[in-house]
Amino acid sequence: MSILNYVVLGAIFCFAPAGVIWLCRRFPLLDNIGPIMILYALGMIIGNLPLNIPEMPVVQDIATSASIPLAIPMMLFCCRFTRSDAGTQLKVVISGFLSVAIAVVVGYLLFGKLVPEGDKIGGIMSGMYTGGMLNAAAIQAIFKVEEQNYIMMCSYDIVISFLYLVFLVSVGYKIFRRLYGESNNATLSDIEKEELDRQIAEAKRNPYSGLGSKRGLKELAKIVGYSVLVAAISGGIALPFGDDWFMVIFILVLSTLGVVCSFIKPIRRLERSFDIGMYLIYIFSIAMASMADFSELRIADGLNQILFLTITVFGSLLLHAIFCRVMRVDADSMTVSSVSFINSPPFVPMMVAVLKNKKTLIVGLGAGIVGYALGNHFGVLMAKLLESL
Repeated sequence: MSILNYVVLGAIFCFAPAGVIWLCRRFPLLDNIGPIMILYALGMIIGNLPLNIPEMPVVQDIATSASIPLAIPMMLFCCRFTRSDAGTQLKVVISGFLSVAIAVVVGYLLFGKLVPEGDKIGGIMSGMYTGGMLNAAAIQAIFKVEEQNYIMMCSYDIVISFLYLVFLVSVGYKIFRRLYGESNNATLSDIEKEELDRQIAEAKRNPYSGLGSKRGLKELAKIVGYSVLVAAISGGIALPFGDDWFMVIFILVLSTLGVVCSFIKPIRRLERSFDIGMYLIYIFSIAMASMADFSELRIADGLNQILFLTITVFGSLLLHAIFCRVMRVDADSMTVSSVSFINSPPFVPMMVAVLKNKKTLIVGLGAGIVGYALGNHFGVLMAKLLESL
């Protein structure tokens, strides 16, 4: 019975994301919600069912601890750092990181100190709101934040980030255009329009189609092989630092080597590496969410956490808008880059479609790539800063 439980639980965590992805592609409403949000909800339901399965903690631990070290290099392999719109990208990246840093510090001083492990949670938020869930999971592993605290933060983040996105999509972008004194007057050549249409279509394609073919399996083997190699090298470098520093050094070296590998053409050409890494994040999401225990919820701590997150998300948006205006960045580039930081790059094509300004796609995706690459380092530094306050 024990072996059967392991198999069933492993199958649920590994294949539930595939089912959710299929549903999202079939139903636009679910697609707007997003796979990660749905998987978090599903995981919390699984974790709070009145069932006593002794094997559950073991499977949860394997799923969460194995997925992140492999996902980080996979998602960084395909990063393309180009000089296109480099000036605007540099400005939005500087503004985005600075805005999040200030907002996190203010939120921490007001409410974060009242949150369990508030300094570490602030570090996770810093990495998450400049990179994405990949960075949040990595920083959680670095500081060994309690699963309950991490899950509650992610649960509140889903709601607040959703409200933030609804605001921008509905009226926010119009407000910023008016404040910036702009309208959607972007003009593109026919060649630029064709290229940007291709990029948007590429972003909406099914990345897992054909993965079971001979060519797809060969590519998958290369992606996994390179990722395991990078993880092994990172572990070897981190090993001499001992238990206290092992995970910090391991994740930072892993992230750095992932970026370095992105400059190696044979590795960068593995087009599915990001999507395979994202699938591992989906597995991590449902497994981590299943660790949530609603019976241990603390209302007061939850309120402080919500206020901490709200100040960080909406405060960073306000600061980002101010800094971008000072640096003469257009309103649409500011809006798209903010979505890329707060909601992560997969939401960029949707925001570009709302703005009807395809020229911002490259800026948004570029900002997100930098966020993925530097989010772990930034989050660790912010956690140490908050610890000293």
